[in-house]
Amino acid sequence: MKSILYRSFFLFGLFFPVLLFSQQEAHTTQFMYYKMGYNPGVAGSRDAPCVTAIYRNQWLGIDGAPQMQILSFSMPLLNQRVGVGANLVRQSVGITELITFDGIYSYRFPLGRGYMGIGIQGSIRSLNIDYLDPRLVGTQPLSIDPAVPDISQRRFLFNFGTGIYYQGEKFYLGLSAPRLLPSNIDFAETEQRISREVQHVYLMGGVSIQAGENFRIQPQALVKFVPNAPIDADVNVSAIFSERYIAGVTYRLGGSSSGFGESIDILLAAQITKMLLLGFSYDITLSELRDFNTGSMEVLLRACFGKSEGEDIVNPRFF
Repeated sequence: MKSILYRSFFLFGLFFPVLLFSQQEAHTTQFMYYKMGYNPGVAGSRDAPCVTAIYRNQWLGIDGAPQMQILSFSMPLLNQRVGVGANLVRQSVGITELITFDGIYSYRFPLGRGYMGIGIQGSIRSLNIDYLDPRLVGTQPLSIDPAVPDISQRRFLFNFGTGIYYQGEKFYLGLSAPRLLPSNIDFAETEQRISREVQHVYLMGGVSIQAGENFRIQPQALVKFVPNAPIDADVNVSAIFSERYIAGVTYRLGGSSSGFGESIDILLAAQITKMLLLGFSYDITLSELRDFNTGSMEVLLRACFGKSEGEDIVNPRFF
């Protein structure tokens, strides 16, 4: 039966393909502005409270393709020795929806010419598959197909994770595992656990290189490790002009068998006011899906509200 149902499960498998040994967690092209989504040690690393909003539409042109909306908050406390934060993330793929809330705490202390943050986070997730979605159609009545339930199924998942993040004068480095427990994500009514969350380990780093009076180059990378899956990585190089305008390009390795990687991504951003940063990215698909979509797009808005209490610390603006 060719239907939205099967296309939805295909796309859902791209998020939760445990038996295929692939990555479960969604990614953001503008990871450099959403590092707390990968590492709780980042909380409080900026010198002011910040709110970040992201909208991502992946694989434009494919029916039921992944979409994601993110709202993230972080702020330093106690003379910037403590950071607190929260992430609220909604991901949808076809008839599936995953809503995640992360509560984050980070303890920060001076180390060398920078600060080390040691973070922990707790998360609650709501995973829902809506078989009653009116978009779900087939070439035969779904009511006579025993493989298609006539209900909406929901499962709640609880987890915790940790991370460390060091930020110096001109570089940053972090290592994290945001979700450590192998939570059951199988909807089958049996005691056997077929599908489960697996640990994702993230290694991130970047350096700021002054290349002129009003010009900086900032190479950075996010490497993703998942047991029994190929290593994935986003490698970015950005140019920053007059501390206001950013242009960059990212190569996403991905697990593609084509040999070309997953995508080439174009990033543009601007510090439009002292408070607001606006970013946009467009991914050019290189994988086997390139003939079926017109790329992926992502929009980001970050607002930081003045200085926090206490003294300033070394904190490059775009880190």
